[in-house]
Amino acid sequence: MDHDSTDHPKPPRKARRGSQPDLPPQDLTVADVDPATSAAEEDDEARLPEAPEEPAEAIAEGTLAVGHTAIENAVRLAPTSPGVYRMLNASSDVLYVGKAKNVRKRLSSYARVNAPLPARILRMIAATVTVEIVSTTTETEALLLEANLIKQLRPRFNVQLRDDKSFPYILITGDHWAPQILKHRGAQTRPGRYFGPFASAGAVNRTITALQRAFLIRSCTDGFFESRTRPCLLYQIRRCSGPCTREIDFPGYSELVREANDFLSGRSHAVKQLLAAEMEKASAELEFETAALYRDRLAALSAIQSQQGINPRTVEEADVFAIHQEGGYSCVEVFFFRTGQNWGNRAYFPRAEKSFTPEEVLASFLAQFYDDKPPPKLILLSHEIDECQLLADALCVKAGYKVEVSVPKRGEKKELVTHALTNAREALGRKLADTATQSRLLESIAATLGLPQVPKRIEVYDNSHIQGTNAVGAMIVAGPDGFIKNQYRRFNIKSEGLTPGDDYAMMREVLERRFKRLLKPPEGDAAQGKTGAKADDDSFPQWPDLVIIDGGRGQLNAVREIFGGLGLTQVSLMAVAKGPDRDAGRETLFMPDREAIKLEPRDPVLYFIQRLRDEAHRFVIGSHRKLRKKDIREAGLQEIPGIGPSRKRALLHHFGTLKEIERASIADLGKVPGVSAESARKIFEFFHAQAG
Repeated sequence: MDHDSTDHPKPPRKARRGSQPDLPPQDLTVADVDPATSAAEEDDEARLPEAPEEPAEAIAEGTLAVGHTAIENAVRLAPTSPGVYRMLNASSDVLYVGKAKNVRKRLSSYARVNAPLPARILRMIAATVTVEIVSTTTETEALLLEANLIKQLRPRFNVQLRDDKSFPYILITGDHWAPQILKHRGAQTRPGRYFGPFASAGAVNRTITALQRAFLIRSCTDGFFESRTRPCLLYQIRRCSGPCTREIDFPGYSELVREANDFLSGRSHAVKQLLAAEMEKASAELEFETAALYRDRLAALSAIQSQQGINPRTVEEADVFAIHQEGGYSCVEVFFFRTGQNWGNRAYFPRAEKSFTPEEVLASFLAQFYDDKPPPKLILLSHEIDECQLLADALCVKAGYKVEVSVPKRGEKKELVTHALTNAREALGRKLADTATQSRLLESIAATLGLPQVPKRIEVYDNSHIQGTNAVGAMIVAGPDGFIKNQYRRFNIKSEGLTPGDDYAMMREVLERRFKRLLKPPEGDAAQGKTGAKADDDSFPQWPDLVIIDGGRGQLNAVREIFGGLGLTQVSLMAVAKGPDRDAGRETLFMPDREAIKLEPRDPVLYFIQRLRDEAHRFVIGSHRKLRKKDIREAGLQEIPGIGPSRKRALLHHFGTLKEIERASIADLGKVPGVSAESARKIFEFFHAQAG
């Protein structure tokens, strides 16, 4: 979300002596990363790119004059009240969305011919042919409308939150007599109570496991719950109270759910006091087994709070933001506190031009961060930002309750911000070190392979299928900052008449779909890149410098033929063939018109190439499994040879859900009435077949 604290790209006010002009942040991009998560796990890799400014001399005066004329025409009709304006190019593509307290005054500042504007803003003005305006009642309303339009239209010159992955929550359902506890992402449409956000899925999973031990609430699906005739393993290990088979009655289970809701709502002290009293009572009555159960539940609650680290005494609900800048880069560390408990933290690495102050970066970050997330009642910052009250008012309107945004000066709140600032400093230090290492690896791979330049974008392709079924291709992307997960792509193979298992034909379809999209010239866009493709984005190139294929000389020649047919000559190609017996460290590298390359097993370049190939394999296998499971869900168990409607019903009655059937061992499958040992083996092999 882009708001008027800087109102990018707002023309500068007249600078005071010794001060910097009020220049707008340029294309600030937020990339979400959890420092504790590896590249092969979920969550996206952070990026620290840098977009160089183009010289103002590169802009043709005639084109700039056209832009000034278009803006001047809009100024004459613009209102002097708050509103949102959109700048459009000749193709009616939205270049920029901005808001202002006085729209006419803001637009007139763009129309000044001799204003000392940055080159990026001059390019925006030069491309503008139309300005559209929407009036609003208040500036707060304008800020909210601006955020919605930016998210919907993604204008080129706006601050953009490209990675807006939702945070996980804990949900205690409210649509069943025996509520279930589970992890939840996305829209909160299912009835129940939601607790969060948590910084990562791992934090949610650990908390749910501890809550199960403390409150014995079920985590199974409703289908599995309804099919049970005896308690499952979770009941045996005291992580569930067994409501499915009435091991606990409705009032007793409802009391457990109430206690869990109270604990997650901030009344943890009262819940622990109650459990301690019940433990003492059971012990006094010599019911030592019951007392031991209460003891274990208390220990589980203590484990939750100890894992959370800092648990503030005076802060019930707050998000803490701290920013640290170093080496031209920024890191924003966010801590989440709910119900007086620390629910985790996450580091973000915004991309911004080096001249921006921490206050400017933080203001833009905050506006984007809460565009699709509910704010807490208190937001604590490490730096003062412009228009702090306007942001608070906008969040109040959106949330429906009062939101305070402040910079604490003393006390426990100040300590929380200081702690977050320390984490931001350490996270940025780690990221800078990783980025330096990645840059050295890219330089080494360019030298080893004899590439014309150090690659900024590497694309790796792989295919997966089982005897030609559920065929899928995948592309992973790496650059100077590691794996760029928001650039990954999956390609469902669509060609009809494809010979099952024809890897060459599959690769042809994937590459043609990928590069024909780049080769297709965008209508009305004068800015062209390589071979008619749209000009690369400032943050990361669209065209790869190196394409890597999993395979040998045959795959390389096939891809080379495909590229020749498309007229691609500027992209370097390489194929990676597995070693004998598929041993890692003995791979052979193939490049066009060159002898095969064998690197030493401990060569860092070979290890880097292995990581790229393994990441592509991990991604394509995951994509294939999702596709296969979807087909299984849609087609049912009839897809398994020898499994008809009767055996399907028996399996579902015994296990409850398809997921539990998939998890079952051959021995467990053989216990189902009507399922022979041979049928059990077929069922097991169907679910556990290795994708090729």
